[in-house]
Amino acid sequence: MRDALFLLLLCLSVWVGYDRIAGQRDQARAERDSALFEVTGLREAVRISGEMLADRDAIDLKRTLELNDERASNLELRRAVDDGRQRLRVNATCGAAGTEKASAGSVADAGTAELAADARPDYFTLRDQLALSKQMILGLQDYVHQVCLR
Repeated sequence: MRDALFLLLLCLSVWVGYDRIAGQRDQARAERDSALFEVTGLREAVRISGEMLADRDAIDLKRTLELNDERASNLELRRAVDDGRQRLRVNATCGAAGTEKASAGSVADAGTAELAADARPDYFTLRDQLALSKQMILGLQDYVHQVCLR
């Protein structure tokens, strides 16, 4: 009887130990599966982030090149105006001051209105700032459409 009781206690302790180990095994499998799922999600997030960064860099490169082209064009125009090869003309009209007929030396017979020499640097600065603003706005619009809304 004593041997049977010992055998019964031994079987019971083996069964409890096996059950405990099986529980730990199941818990480890669940943690492993959870970690694999998380790794898959993180890899997908990294892939998407990489694509978004590549798209952002492509937009930035495109807009920077266009801005550099516009600035080069503005610089060439500035040099042409400074050298006298081109003139900056103002779209303006000069009305007669009175009802008198204009004489040969009057303002009505003057040439095309032109931008004053001291205002030219401001004009070119404004053109550069306008080109920069335009490219920034177009770049942000491209970013929203190509990156944010996808």
